[in-house]
Amino acid sequence: MAQLKITQTKSYIGSKQNHRDTLRSLGLKGINTQVVKEDRPEFRGMVQTVRHLVTVEEVD
Repeated sequence: MAQLKITQTKSYIGSKQNHRDTLRSLGLKGINTQVVKEDRPEFRGMVQTVRHLVTVEEVD
């Protein structure tokens, strides 16, 4: 199954509370932190919510 490598590229300071909560749920704790998650609709939706703060790559 494909996986997503999610990297936080911008700070969440000044953003909405639900964006902060979404980053926390993804496991991102600061700028340049990375997590690898399964490519599932739940994670795609979370990434869509904070797309302006993260970058996403597909890995196998």
